Amino acid sequence: MAKEQEHLRKPEWLKIKINTNKSYNRLKNLMRDKRLNTVCEEARCPNIHECWSERKTATFMILGDTCTRGCRFCAVKTGLPNELDWNEPERVAESVEIMGLKHVVVTSVARDDLKDGGAAVFAETVRQIRKRVPGCTVEILPSDMKGDYESLHTLMDSKPDIFNHNIETVRRLTKRVRAIAMYDRSLELLRRVKEISPNTPTKSSLMVGLGETKEEIIQVMDDLRENNVDIMTIGQYLQPTKKHLYVERYYHPDEFEELRKIAFEKGFKHCEAGPLVRSSYHADEQVNKSSAQRRIKYMQGYEQSTGELLDKTNF
Repeated sequence: MAKEQEHLRKPEWLKIKINTNKSYNRLKNLMRDKRLNTVCEEARCPNIHECWSERKTATFMILGDTCTRGCRFCAVKTGLPNELDWNEPERVAESVEIMGLKHVVVTSVARDDLKDGGAAVFAETVRQIRKRVPGCTVEILPSDMKGDYESLHTLMDSKPDIFNHNIETVRRLTKRVRAIAMYDRSLELLRRVKEISPNTPTKSSLMVGLGETKEEIIQVMDDLRENNVDIMTIGQYLQPTKKHLYVERYYHPDEFEELRKIAFEKGFKHCEAGPLVRSSYHADEQVNKSSAQRRIKYMQGYEQSTGELLDKTNF
């Protein structure tokens, strides 16, 4: 069985567009200059060329490049992490300003070695981005912090525009796919965010192709909606290296479209579903009205103070 899985051929619809234009190369060099990590690179996101070339959004991975967990789907390296870098939040904010991003996602490696799971650095990163680029909306994508809900308050005090935490797979496969994380703990984290901040949109992502059934996918949707999750993304799992879990099957774009429709029927306010969709895909389109209004106010204030007209398509 394993040999058959190993030789599954990628279908035509999984071909990735490569666009290494000046904008893409400039951003890549900037990441190196600022000694920053992005999940776009570390997790080998298939959409990196599209997002970086258009300068719409980027996903910064803070708290180092070494994860304390070893999930069997993820390409981020596992091991003993380095000490915290308290200058990292400011470097991230400076990069966001230089890049001219309108939306930024801040995620991190899991830091189970830290008492707060890195929540304080997360919150400071959001505050630094707000300070330097008030018109940029910010989405945070933390780990479950092993159920430390006191640290969740630290995160929410920074007032993110979107709170994202990925369920990753169906309940039955969680133990095999995710390390340390628990299906119900992820659901509880998302529920508690709504209790702390009812108006903050919550979001979660599901990978398919790991051996789940359609019924199990629909059950994940029901579980997320039961815990008031607003936004869902569904994408195809792609094996990053030979050491990771095999792809059990590739879903056709028509199947993703069917799942997207079901998600809307279940009551999700937004759903991205497709072979190359990842958690941060089109994240800039998922902010709520209040966040969008803050962008517009920033744009108007900037124009009044400088006399320079901004390109409205970037907002």
